[in-house]
This record gives sequence, C-alpha cells and structure tokens, in this order.
Amino acid sequence: MNPYDHGVAERQRVASVVELAQELVRLPSRGGTDAYQPVLNCVESWLSDRALPHRRLYDANAGLVGLLVEVAGGRPGPWWALDACLDTAPFGDEEAWTFSPTAGDVVDDWLRGRGAADSKLAAATFCHIAEDLHRISDRLSGGLSVLLDVDEHTGQFGGALAYLADPHTPRASGVMIGYPGFEEIVVGGRGLWRATLTVHAPAGHSGSSKSVIGAISRAARLVEALDQAQLPGPGSSFPLPAKISVTAISGGSGFSVTPDRVDLNVDVRLTPDFDEAAAAALVSNAVKCVDAEMPGPAPTDVTVVATWPPFQLTPKDEPAAAMLRAAETLGMSLATKTAGPSNIGNLLSAHGVAATAGFGVPYEGLHGTDERARLTELPSVYALYRRTLLDLLEAAPPA
Repeated sequence: MNPYDHGVAERQRVASVVELAQELVRLPSRGGTDAYQPVLNCVESWLSDRALPHRRLYDANAGLVGLLVEVAGGRPGPWWALDACLDTAPFGDEEAWTFSPTAGDVVDDWLRGRGAADSKLAAATFCHIAEDLHRISDRLSGGLSVLLDVDEHTGQFGGALAYLADPHTPRASGVMIGYPGFEEIVVGGRGLWRATLTVHAPAGHSGSSKSVIGAISRAARLVEALDQAQLPGPGSSFPLPAKISVTAISGGSGFSVTPDRVDLNVDVRLTPDFDEAAAAALVSNAVKCVDAEMPGPAPTDVTVVATWPPFQLTPKDEPAAAMLRAAETLGMSLATKTAGPSNIGNLLSAHGVAATAGFGVPYEGLHGTDERARLTELPSVYALYRRTLLDLLEAAPPA
C-alpha cells in the first residue's frame, strides 16, 4: 500500500482494520467491570507482530490504564497524537439487545457489539495508520503517538492523565480523538462543573404530631430553585448555551422516618460566558436562598467533584486545520462542530494540548442498546486521518 496515495484505502487494508476491530469487540472490556488484560493483550500481540514500538501506561497506584504506541520520525519536528479508548460503556439490559453485546460480527456492512462505535473501530484504525507511518518513519518530521486508554468510561481518564504525566513521552502539539460521527469534525465542547450538595434536616418520625421539615422536602425545594436558574444562552463565538441539571438524588429509607440528610448531584455545563466561578456562584446563591427560606440544623454543604473548562478550536487551528485540508484534498465536504457533552478534549485543553474530539464512521446505539458502527465510510475515515498525519508530519516524498 502506497502511504502517499490519498484515495480510498485498499480493500485489503480496510479488511484488516475490521478484522482487528472484530477481535476487540468480542473481548468484553466494560469500564470498571471487566479485566483489561485480554483486550490489551490482543492489541499488543498485533503490534508486536509488526514490530511497532509500544509500552503500557500505569497510574500513580501502579494500575494499568492504557497502551502507548510511538513512531519517531527521522527528522526533528512536533509530535502529534491519535487517541481512542479500548474500554467501553456497560452493556445495560442484555435482554433488550437483538444481538450479543460481544457479537463482533458484520451484518449488512455494520460492525455490531459494544465498543464498535466507541471506540474499538477507531483503535484498530489508528493502529493500522501507525503501521503505515512506521514503514516510512525516516521521511517524517517529529513523531506520532497513539494512545489507547482503558480508563475512559470510568470517568477517571487514567490513560490520558498518565500520558500527560509521563516524563518520557514527547508532549503532543495536538491530539485527534477517534469518537465516531461522519458529517462533522468536532472541534470543541462545553466544560463542566460538578458538585454534590448535602442537605441537612432534623430526623423525625413520619407519624409524629410534631411537624418536621425533612431533608427530602428541603432538597426538593433546592432542585426547584436550580431548575429555575437563569443561565446565559449561546454567545457570538460559542454556539451552545450553559446548562444545569440535577442528575442524582439519594437519601431516606422506608416509610416511618423523615431523613436528616439528602445528597444531590449537580452537573453544570460551562461556556466561555459562564465559567467555573459563575457556576459555583449560581449554586452557592441557590443554596443560601433555600437555607434561609427553610432553615435546617446546618447549612447545606457544597462539595465540588470535578471541573473542566470549555474548549474550542477555530478552523485555522491545528490539528483541525489539517483535517479540513485533508478532507478538501480527498473531495470530502466536512463542517466543524462544538459538542454539548464534555470529553477528553476538555482534559487535554486544560493541559494546553489542542484537540479534535470526533470524526469517524456513522453509528447507532452508542452507550445504549444494539451498538453498531457502519463500515461503508471506513475507507474515507482511514484516508482522512492518514492524509492529515502525512501533512502534519511533513512527510518527505520518496527519494
């Protein structure tokens, strides 16, 4: 296969990508549930057979969190990275699936099973692209890292954090994340601010003649106040509005006791016009108002769990610009998009690393029932990423 051919990838190459992806889908790797050794062993065996340099990544507690492939060019220059996760979302209700979550088969040009879309097909694609570039590494400037995370769906993003913290890893000038979706290149995402609110109240018997305002009633009033909060809409440079959601409520037991504690999980989506400080202030003000309106034995506690800033690349920022140039070269018409959900792109941006957060094949059932990824567009996806990297790595023509 000529790595300088920017047409549709040869059938044999695409078939090899699908074959590896099928093997990966057949190995369950649900985040926080399954052992990751089998899926990592599968990829490592494939890489070793092709003499591709790779090593495992561990977190501070010596936990296995990912695999890193590194292809160094023969000339100095910036490094770039591809990222895809090998762990997956849970299966959910397996009885609701019309095929096995670990089917790994291809039916009517769809790869079926958990992880087919997010993101084992991308992982297989990126491994093959690394092999392409390794064959011509002496003609490349800088280098390519391929990060395969197995701590993504836990929400801990251990692989990405280990990659960023590793002193032996060249810092990438930009990262392209292999989330699926074919019509657009995702160049941004809303940030997040998450906190647990602990509401206090006197405990009491539900049948007592003494009236007690329980923690559930106080928590319900707080939920109402948060739902009614006014947040800014889209701005001139950021197309999405800020958003606040109460995502979990816990507390109470049985019927005869009014509880003295209820915990609320609050998720706020951030924009450049509504940042971390604004989110904290909004929640704090709502808490103070409810505490004053319905006093309890102690103020409501606000415990911040996580915060990420929003991020957004312009079409002129790398690596988004290189992806758009590649699309034009290949005759593909692609738009850019800022996504509502947060992702590893937010984490990378917070560490000063530019990222795109999605371009891949069309999909259905991501994180849901009957997950599958369409293979019809895979040759075009493969060609675009390969062409992008040849551009970024300033590949010299053959002598």
